[in-house]
Amino acid sequence: MNIHEYQASQILESYGVNTLPGKVAETPEQAETIAQELNCPTYVIKAQIHAGGRGKGGGVKLANTPAEVKQHADAILGMQLVTPQTGPEGKRVRKVLIAEAAEIEKEFYLAILLDRETSRLTLIGSEEGGVNIEEIAAQTPEKIITTQIHPAFGLTEFQAREFAYKLITDTNYRSVIPNATKLILSLYNAFTECDCSLVEINPLAIVKSDDELDIVALDSKVNLDDNSLWRHPDITEMRDPHEEDPSELEASESGLSYIRLDGDIGCMVNGAGLAMATMDIIKQNGGEPANFLDVGGGASVEAVAHAFRLILADENVKAVLVNIFGGIMKCDTIANGIVEAAKQVELNVPLVVRLEGTNVELGKQIIAESDLNVQQAEGLSEAAQLAVAAANPA
Repeated sequence: MNIHEYQASQILESYGVNTLPGKVAETPEQAETIAQELNCPTYVIKAQIHAGGRGKGGGVKLANTPAEVKQHADAILGMQLVTPQTGPEGKRVRKVLIAEAAEIEKEFYLAILLDRETSRLTLIGSEEGGVNIEEIAAQTPEKIITTQIHPAFGLTEFQAREFAYKLITDTNYRSVIPNATKLILSLYNAFTECDCSLVEINPLAIVKSDDELDIVALDSKVNLDDNSLWRHPDITEMRDPHEEDPSELEASESGLSYIRLDGDIGCMVNGAGLAMATMDIIKQNGGEPANFLDVGGGASVEAVAHAFRLILADENVKAVLVNIFGGIMKCDTIANGIVEAAKQVELNVPLVVRLEGTNVELGKQIIAESDLNVQQAEGLSEAAQLAVAAANPA
């Protein structure tokens, strides 16, 4: 699950990460009131969407007075903000963060994520933080530093301090090393206790205030593991339905794993591994999957019918491939779900079904005796070939 920048800052601040004062507004008038309450020399107005690169798209502005804050907020709120991470369609801005602008001395990049090659949490940092961090990682990877975190011991204070010294090499800024060490440890605590999949600060900045240096998280990004949200009802409430695909949100509320893709062959499979294999073999045969949809091992007829409706609601779908290996999920349950779904929605695209496993003969019989125009396949390769051919008839 993704959350907004201001929500990420709230979480990190609760763990002791130093952030700048600020509040979120949904109207220009609220933005002006917040600016008056902050009463600082310079303000930053930041669009709140689930995407990076907002500054490049015009979603981040500076202002010197509350009146200017209101003016910028009025321009940003309601805009369709296009960034490298949103795609050409962009995202509509419904909230803006009004915060005190910092006097930045130096910017850094700092993150914790799971390195899937080593199966360990990893600290990642760079002295070249800011809006161009992606280009830096691609063009000058030697400027990226990493530290692996042992799963049994966690992040030690020694590791955090050593990482801080590697990150902040300029001797003019060594006075902030103790605070940087504390911040890194706090970031790790937030990551593990909140079951995050990514915590990112970009930029992490050395700022000057009253002639003293400090280190502050100016922009925070937090992604959370969906499988752990039941442990964090307070964080679950941060979910913004406006920022999610309506079909994906509807699927999650029904206990289905659904992700919309760009292809034209709808997929309904039981089991994440089989779903990935199904998408791979579709591509191997020259097709493109329209979605990832795992109905799980114990879905009901109603859930299967719901899954089918989700697939058919995608206007790009030209054919549907149902691939079921019956274990806990019996083939006859899937067959009944398909028939039930066909009664509720207009099945106007070719349907290919491959069933194998528990109650397979009964499932095939249910499909065969229905009035549906279905091609039944004996194996996964044949099913993929039929689906690709149905989606792209000669």
